Amino acid sequence: MSESTNRLPTRRTFLSQATGALGAFHIVPRFVLGGPDHTPPSETVNVALVGAGGRGLQNARELMKLADVQITSVVDPVEHWSLEKFYYKGVAGRKPVRVEIERHYGDKRENYRCSEHVDFRELLKPDSDFDAVLCATPDHLHATISLAAMRSGKHIYCEKPLTHNIAEARLVAKVAEQTGVATQMGNQGHSHEGIRQTCEWIWGGAIGEVTEVHAWVPTTRWNPTLQGVPTEAQPVPAGLDWDLWLGPREQRPFHSSYAPVSWRDYWDFGCGAMGDFGCHDLDAACWALDLHAPTSVEMFPAGYTDQQLVPYGEIGYFDFAARDDHPPVRIHWYSGGLKPRHPDALPTGSVLPSRGVLFVGDEGLMLCGGAGGMPQLLPEQRDAEFTRPEPSLSRSNGHHRDWIDAIKGGAPASSHFEYGARLTEITLLGVAALRTRKRLLWNPDTMTTEGVPEAESVLHGEYRSGWELS
Repeated sequence: MSESTNRLPTRRTFLSQATGALGAFHIVPRFVLGGPDHTPPSETVNVALVGAGGRGLQNARELMKLADVQITSVVDPVEHWSLEKFYYKGVAGRKPVRVEIERHYGDKRENYRCSEHVDFRELLKPDSDFDAVLCATPDHLHATISLAAMRSGKHIYCEKPLTHNIAEARLVAKVAEQTGVATQMGNQGHSHEGIRQTCEWIWGGAIGEVTEVHAWVPTTRWNPTLQGVPTEAQPVPAGLDWDLWLGPREQRPFHSSYAPVSWRDYWDFGCGAMGDFGCHDLDAACWALDLHAPTSVEMFPAGYTDQQLVPYGEIGYFDFAARDDHPPVRIHWYSGGLKPRHPDALPTGSVLPSRGVLFVGDEGLMLCGGAGGMPQLLPEQRDAEFTRPEPSLSRSNGHHRDWIDAIKGGAPASSHFEYGARLTEITLLGVAALRTRKRLLWNPDTMTTEGVPEAESVLHGEYRSGWELS
């Protein structure tokens, strides 16, 4: 069952639907539907890792926990990165990651070898002998690699945000539908128990009709002292193909403020805190309230920002129209340490967590941890009186596990690219409002913003010659 096709039930029908949902639903395997070649359940899924930085290594370690998965290739223009200055710690890059992978599988599989590549284009060919790609590159290459993988017949898992601009999100979703490969976006909280309970409780009337959502993260810039793009050139580190790392972006001198990790501070490569965490912390609201395109988005930066550099934080507002018999909803977004006002319903002495999501209903509040964290009803009396509904959503076996099962003909992973593109588009509208510093009145059919022509390049992106998407 594709959770993105779930529609927000009315409070009158939720309980009756929930009792029969699990018994009545039957999964039709992918191969029965005539999709692309699937991997039989008994066979090993061979995966190529594209992007071997800190996040790539974390993903590799998750895949290595699965007995029916084998990582066969590591691709990255960087041979070796030290990550000691960042929360990842340790080292990454194609060579250290390959060594760790070979050490893991070498103990279990005779003559195992993991190939190492600089350029993903060498690998993504129709006649290549692996099944799937996990993309963990900087944001500006997500769409390029995802499209190449799908068009080569490869199943694809891509880190969030799914793309760097909205036109890319539309194209990636379209090609995913056309090719029928198994997809999953890397917003791991979507597979947690907390987000499922949040949806089920809201659908079950736990806090009445929801009219407001507040989501906040403490994230700020990696380069706190920058007041513009660096002008001095630094030597390109040994083992780095800087031109390939830039990919679709125009040439510029290397500087250590770009990489590793801190590329998120630059609009050309990342999307700041909004793009980094929106697909995590807007997920519960998007799913539980069946949100699609907002009617308007407005964002206000906190601290220095310019046309190249992201701010230290932001506060903003997404407005969504009424859906069926449900009222309009406003989402409030905060980053950089900003938070909503302290709710009166919190127990005495309690404070809001550093990261979280707060749903405001006409009959109470629901406070959740960030990225699919567990829900708590407020005030305490409301929590005590509410009868928890029986589970109606299928539970996840793990974010990576679900993708592998989809490759083998099982149900689509729950954050497949149809849903992932929708959530990414909402997130990237926040980025566009922040970059233009204008209130965007959004027309999803024409993909335009009324009276803000400067948003066009943000919505569609700009590409170096030879790197254009089609």
